[in-house]
Parts: sequence; structure tokens; C-alpha cells
Amino acid sequence: MTTQQATFINIGERTNVAGSAKFKRLIIEEQYDEALSVALQQVENGANIIDINMDDAMLDSEKAMVRFLNLIAAEPDIARVPVMIDSSKWSVIEAGLQCVQGKAVVNSISLKEGKKQFVAQATKIKRYGAAVVVMAFDEKGQADTKERKIEICKNSYDILVNEVGFPPEDIIFDPNIFAVATGIEEHNNYAVDFIEATRVIRQECPHCHISGGLSNVSFSFRGNNPVREAMHSVFLYYAVQAGMDMGIVNPAQLEVYDEIPAELRERVEDVILNRREDATDRLLEIADKYKEKGGSKAATIDLSWREKPVAERLSFALVKGIDQFIVEDTEEARQMFDKPIEVIEGPLMDGMNVVGDLFGAGKMFLPQVVKSARVMKKAVAYLMPFIEEGKEAGSESAGKVLLATVKGDVHDIGKNIVGVVLQCNNFEVIDLGVMVPTETILQAANENKVDIIGLSGLITPSLEEMVNVASEMKRLNMNIPLLVGGATTSKVHTAVKIDPAYEQPTVHVLDASRAVWVCSNLLSDSKREAFVAEINADYEKTRVARAKKQNKGNRMSLEEARAAKHPIDWSAFQAVKPSFLGTKTFDDYPLDDLVERIDWTPFFRTWELAGTYPKILQDEVIGETARNLFKDAQDMLKKIVEEKWLTAKAVIGFWRANSTADDSICLFKDDERKDELARFHMVRQQIPKAEGRFDHCLADYIAPTGDDYMGGFAVTTGHGIETKLAEFEAAHDDYNSILLKALADRLAEAFAERMHERVRKEFWGYAADENLDNAALIKESYQGIRPAPGYPACPEHSEKETLFDLLDATQQAGIELTHGYAMTPTAAVSGFYFAHPEAKYFGVGRVEKDQAEDYARRKGISLSEAEKLLSPVLGYDR
Repeated sequence: MTTQQATFINIGERTNVAGSAKFKRLIIEEQYDEALSVALQQVENGANIIDINMDDAMLDSEKAMVRFLNLIAAEPDIARVPVMIDSSKWSVIEAGLQCVQGKAVVNSISLKEGKKQFVAQATKIKRYGAAVVVMAFDEKGQADTKERKIEICKNSYDILVNEVGFPPEDIIFDPNIFAVATGIEEHNNYAVDFIEATRVIRQECPHCHISGGLSNVSFSFRGNNPVREAMHSVFLYYAVQAGMDMGIVNPAQLEVYDEIPAELRERVEDVILNRREDATDRLLEIADKYKEKGGSKAATIDLSWREKPVAERLSFALVKGIDQFIVEDTEEARQMFDKPIEVIEGPLMDGMNVVGDLFGAGKMFLPQVVKSARVMKKAVAYLMPFIEEGKEAGSESAGKVLLATVKGDVHDIGKNIVGVVLQCNNFEVIDLGVMVPTETILQAANENKVDIIGLSGLITPSLEEMVNVASEMKRLNMNIPLLVGGATTSKVHTAVKIDPAYEQPTVHVLDASRAVWVCSNLLSDSKREAFVAEINADYEKTRVARAKKQNKGNRMSLEEARAAKHPIDWSAFQAVKPSFLGTKTFDDYPLDDLVERIDWTPFFRTWELAGTYPKILQDEVIGETARNLFKDAQDMLKKIVEEKWLTAKAVIGFWRANSTADDSICLFKDDERKDELARFHMVRQQIPKAEGRFDHCLADYIAPTGDDYMGGFAVTTGHGIETKLAEFEAAHDDYNSILLKALADRLAEAFAERMHERVRKEFWGYAADENLDNAALIKESYQGIRPAPGYPACPEHSEKETLFDLLDATQQAGIELTHGYAMTPTAAVSGFYFAHPEAKYFGVGRVEKDQAEDYARRKGISLSEAEKLLSPVLGYDR
């Protein structure tokens, strides 16, 4: 350590339930005396400030913070150092400030929620006489470059000093320390950006301090403590000279700068200071040599394939999805050909043809194909500058396909997978993204002279939008095939609604594995006519079968269906009152609390791997692929949690409620039921059933007397995802992009499941003694249901508007609705809470015209509008 570091203020973080498993256990088990020893140990080990965080889903954070701070105050050996009150919840921070002795530090505030909240919180902190950590965030996001760090910190400083009157010496900026040597080029300058930004901020924001979490910088070398310790020391050596004067540092993970071996220090400095383009590779070359005994062993990799001719190496790399050597092999191949385009047309396409053949034969599976595409994209990206320089024409493709998620819909995982699979089979793909209006789709199709248009959608309003696209294509006399795909699409809907609206071939594509076969047949001179004739005959057969089914004389009137409603004895029912009425928000829910709630079976289905977890991992055919995919998912999930790639937010609410005779549910602010807050219009089954079976409606599970309650929720784990997706896109990495989206979706579902569990046991408390494992939770072996608008029991998506208004979901959880009622971020779940023991899930199925007319009356809209909203379940042609 140098003399500059002698005045460095070390912040100890072991009294943090998110940073120490031991401390978390002690607090949850209320072993506060032993928890105090953790704080004392930090002080004895040289911590000048101790950071205290009680943010955990299983804790009453405010209560725990106050209790621990009061105990610290009675321990002179601990109380001699200041405390940093660390929480994402303002109520916890304020509770801590009200009981702490001496000068405290608040961790943290930022401009990410806007200036108004920033000023309000800073004003309160000033009144308490505390110092404050200011994170380099604003409404645009987290600062990653030198310029953004300086901009946000200077702006924050100006507001704090000149508007709030905050003492500048009590301002501590954290300009964000990020990991270097990650293999992503954009990350190489992160350490330099922090150091140089620190230098400028200290000069232009007089008397302020600079802090940061040191362990972040070395995250790429987790498992190799000697290298991490060297990285910490080198980073701190230069950052302190630039003006960093405090930070979260574990002294046990800090090597003495002058005692770092010369070879290791040089290569670490190359990485930290970004002095060489190959700095990461050079550090990797020697990293294992310094790994401590007993550390994780580097995997033994068979590199015998590297001895084969370059064409075979390229094919091997594509089939195995290995991108480690792709640039050097592509360059070697380029030297062997007259034109760089020939590398693509020759060995690269030969390799991708092998991939396509193996995939078509069922010997490769989707996750492997996406990895192959990543290798191909990196090779092509390397060759493109040489191709542009020679102004060469591109190689002849199998066809040009335009893909788009239709207006109002934001889901694109399936579409992205289809695009990757098509590209692997030599199709040129133009992906317009999500929320694409009809006119944009058709204009792009004409401008790019595409051979096929593919439409994607996940929510039911997208079905109507697809009909609009088809109708407009007919009006414009377009003559190219139209593909339809997505979770809510079907062969029946395509045949009955979309195909008749357009005179050219219209084909429903069940999954990505069928996309190549469909496109190849549609664009084949020899196969197209027979293929289209077969599709047309199949769709006509589907339409006739549906018409016959509709014309059967066993339809049930809405009046008859209501008479056959689920009979519940309300005279014997006593509703449990929730612990609060109104809403409760969760601003930064711990992701690690959600991991164990993940249902992995749908994750594998996203990748078109059929099977039930965990049995799928041992499947004779796809088991190896499933295991490799699962390992990649676990590795990324760990990063998501530890590096906080995503932020989880939620809002839940409970209201007094009663059902009505016309299948609506009325909500009230409180038990007096004076003012109606809102009304949900539910839809009833109209299915003739045997005696003893009933026609269900969600309104059946709410008491008609008014002595009942109903809940609602909106959760998301999608905040922050765009930053990482942009990094993967820049690295031509479709595999990790799709993997992240799939994991974000799984975490959102896990969040909904975890929140429902807490509602049952804690916030509503009607099943306080419930004790189920995750398998039982996945099987829904509990009392109560959480149906969602747009799903079988409530097929009408527009009820989300009412739900979002009640929850104030956009303001409280940052979730917005598109005009088609899709949620953004896409990793989001919303719905209702029903507590009645007899409540169960069901599908509404088809509804008849009398129900559509009744629904229009209840919502105060026209019949045509109601039919549009109910279109997925209409049992008649309008």
C-alpha cells in the first residue's frame, strides 16, 4: 500500500444481509448478540465505517434496522465508528436516521427517479445532519463512461449544494466501478473511466468524496483470489491517486502493491489501465499459475481439433458453438481465398449446412443452433470490413424474410429464435423488432423486396392486428407469402380469420423448427404449388369442421349458464380481512429470494426442448443438450443476482369487494363501501355440461353480500435488461440475449409465485400456516388463485387497464401497458388474487352473442368493440 492510501476510509460491508450469508442468518434467527460480533470484527479489522443493510423479503427491515442500531449504540467498541444506513427503501433509511447516534451516512440516493424525489430525500437527510452517498444514476440509466459519470455527478452536486444547501463535504459520489477483463470490448476501459472521472469530479465538485465497491472490478476472475487481490490493489493504487478516498474494501482481499509479483502486476496493470488490446488474453495466460491451492480447477479442454485444416476447424467450431478461436481461423481462411466473401460462401456456409442438416435430423437442438449462429455472426462481422472495402456483392441467399412483432405487442423471444434458425439455413432475415405498425411492416417489405413476411404475437389482441396486416396486404395487391406465429396463434385462427383476408399463401408456423421447412417449400419452384395446395386444403377442412361444430344445436344461453353457476354457501363463509387495504410497493425486491421459486419446465420449452424438469436433464435424446443449457442458465442466473443485472419491482393491493348478479365484481376503498373504486367485468362459461358440473366465472368466488375482499398485483423483473441485451447485441451474441430474456421471464413468474405465497401467508394471511415446498407450489397445491387478464379464466385483456389504475402500476412498479395491453418490461406478470377455498382455474371457452351483448352493456361499449375484445373466445362469426 502506498502512503496515499493511508487516509483511505474503509467501509466494512459484512453487516449487510445481502452481502453476508452468516449475518443474514443471524438476523433472521434474531441472534442479535452474535450479529453484533460481526460488526465488532469489522471494526477490529480496520473498518472506518460499517455499512448496515436489512433489505430482505423475510425481514421487517425497519424493525431490524432500528433494533440493530440501538444495540450498536450500547457497544462502545462499535459505536466509535460511524454507520452507513443502507437500504433501497426510504422508510428504512428514515427509521434508521431517527435512532442513530452521531453523524450517519445514507446509502444511497440518485437522480434515477427524477429531480423531485432526489431533492426531497436530500432535504430530509440534511435535516438529520447525515452525509449521503450519491450514485451515478439518472433517468437515462447508470453511468458507464467517463463523460456520463462526470455529467451526473456534477449535476447532482449542483442541485445538492446550490438548491438544497447540502454541505459539500457531506457528499460522497459513487461513480460505479464495473468489471473489466470480461471479454467484451466495451468493458475494457471501465476502470480507466472510473479513475479519470474521479480525477475530474474531485476537481470540479470541491470538498466532495469518492467511493465505490472495489470487488466489482475483478468479478471476471471470481474463484482466483490471488489475481483478484492483485487487481484490487492495482486499481486502488491509481484510483486513490486520482482522488478516491473511501470505498467498500475487504482487507483480506487486498495484496500489498509492491509485493505483487512483477509479472502479475504488469499484466494486471495492462488490464486496469487498458494499455493493450490483448491485455485480457495475456492475463488469462498466467492466471491459473497464481490460483491458490484448493481453488477451482480450470476445465481440461481437448484442443486436438486445432490441428486440423482450417475448413474443418471452422466447421467444428460452428457445430460445437465454440467462438474462442473464430476470428483467427476466419483470418487464416481469408488468406486462402481471393475474395473474403468466398470464406462465407465456402467453409462457413459448409459448416452451417452441417448445423442445418443435424438440426433437421433431430441430432442438434435449438440451444446448440443458437450458439452456432453466434459463432457464424462473429466470423461474418470480422469479414464485413474486408467485404465492404472490396465492394463485393453478397452471396446468394436462400431467400429474404422480414420478421416483426405486430403493433401493441412487445414479446419477441420466439421471433428471435425463428430468425436465428433461418439465418443458420442461409436465409437473409430483416427483423423490425416489436410494436411494429402495419404500414411500417409493408413499407419495409416493399423497400427490401422481401420474399416472405413473418408476423409474431403473444397476446390475443395481436390476432386481430394480424388480420389487419393480411387485409392491408390484399388491398395493396401484394403477392408474397405471409407466415403467422406466436403463443396465442393457432392453425384454426389462421385458417378461419387470417387466411380468408389475404389471397396469397398464409401459413401458421407452429415453432422455430418448422420455419425453415415452410420457407423452403414456399420459395421452391418445384415444391411450392403442391405445398400451397396442401395447406389450402387443410385450412378449408379446418373451416368446415369449425362451422359444423358451431352449427350444433346445443348452445347454451347466458341466462342458462348463470343458472348453472358454481354454488357456494355464502352463509357459512367468513372472509379473512387482509393486513391492509389499498396498495403496497416493493421497489427493489431481492432477486436471490426468487431463484428457488423458478419453474424450470417452461424454460426448456422456450428452447423447444420438450420434457419436465428435472427429468429432462436425464432424457436419452435431449438430456445432454438440456444439461448444457441448464448449466449456462445457472451461470447467467448467478451473474444476474450477484451483479444486479435486473431490478425487481412489484405492487400489490387489496380492496373490499362484492360480486353482482351480472358477473361483475365491485371494489371499494374500505369496509364502509360508500364509494365504488372500480368494477371488473368477468366472463362466464357457456358450455352445456352434465348434471353436477357448473359453468364457472371468476365473479362466483367473491361474496355477493359485500363481506369479502379481492386483491391484485403487478410484478416485473425486467428493469435493466436493455443494457445487457445491448451488450450481447454488440457482441453478436443471440444465444446469451435469448437466454437472458428467458431467465427474466422465469424470474418474473417466480416473483408472481413468491408474492402470492407471501400474500397467502402474510399480507392477506388467509393461509398463514401454509408450509409447501417448491414442487407443491408449482403444482398450485394451495388455497386461492391468481388468474390474469388475457388468460383462459379472464380472456379479455382490457381488464388490465382497470387493474393498473387501481394499483397505479406504472408509477409504483414502472410497468406500462401498450395500446394492445401488452406489458413493458416484457418480463412482467399481473393479475388478481382470489382467496376462497373453492376458487379454481378454468377456461371460459367459447361465448355466444348474448354474452357479447351483455358484456358490451356492462362495459358501456358497442357490440363491435366487445366482439373485438372477446374475439379469441367468440363462438360465432360476427
